[in-house]
Amino acid sequence: MSDIKILATGLKFPEGPAVLADGSVVFTEIAGGTIKRVTADGTLSEFAVTGGGPNGIAVGPDGALYVCNNGGNDWEQGGHIAYANVGIAKDYAGGYIQRVDPKSKEVRVLYTHYGPNKLSAPNDIVFDAHGGFYFSDIGKRHKRYREHGGLYYATIDGANIREVAYPVGTPNGVGLSPSGDVLYYAETDTSRLWAYDIVEPGVVKKLPYPSPNGGRLIGGLPGYQRFDSLALESNGNVCVATFVTGYITVMSPAGEVVRKIKMPDVFPTNICFGGPDLRTAYITLSGDGKLASMTWPEPGLKLNYY
Repeated sequence: MSDIKILATGLKFPEGPAVLADGSVVFTEIAGGTIKRVTADGTLSEFAVTGGGPNGIAVGPDGALYVCNNGGNDWEQGGHIAYANVGIAKDYAGGYIQRVDPKSKEVRVLYTHYGPNKLSAPNDIVFDAHGGFYFSDIGKRHKRYREHGGLYYATIDGANIREVAYPVGTPNGVGLSPSGDVLYYAETDTSRLWAYDIVEPGVVKKLPYPSPNGGRLIGGLPGYQRFDSLALESNGNVCVATFVTGYITVMSPAGEVVRKIKMPDVFPTNICFGGPDLRTAYITLSGDGKLASMTWPEPGLKLNYY
């Protein structure tokens, strides 16, 4: 924790950090409906207005930003965290995937449905080497029922979306192994890490019952902790933001917890890597509304189109 530097404060539930080619960092404000940017000299500015509830971001093969948007929530200020989700936004009509042009800042909706089924709350996103992207839909919690979550694969032209797995319990962070042949996802409510072996883009090998979702369980944490978004180290270990307890939990592909790094916030929500050697971790601290950076013990995995 002594190495942690605070890059921005006063943020409205930050998430989805991504490093751009010029070294600046963009991230979402879920409660603000915007994407913000921090430059190398520490200047904070608005990058784009998305509306709804923007969450995970990834840079695509065309240099544009692709955004998971949960469709919006109602927020309460001044409680145990700076911005607390207290329900669904009154104008909520479903979640969607957006494309943001980095020059014009034009925001365009690419996907709202899979077939006749609307997306509930897209959460996190990762691109593969083929130019398509996997994303998680965590589902939406209503007062008396909850919509199922799922995993999807889509192309950047807005024309093709494929269901990878459904239903899936509260899928949050998603990531790909260094070789690109394993899809990982973090399950929020159980603090478990799951994996699918990829057969071809958007198609995975599924295990039979009693796997609840066809995935194979990598590992989990004891007690009451919750997983959020994730990023991989270059060695293949998976770094998962863990809130309630306030750690970044690092798990090996075999399920061993190899490292836990305490954060100065009980709501770390995401992590990404940047810098010339990918040894700088950028972490969203959503309890206090901050973006932080620190030197990481291992280099991060270089993302496709980073």
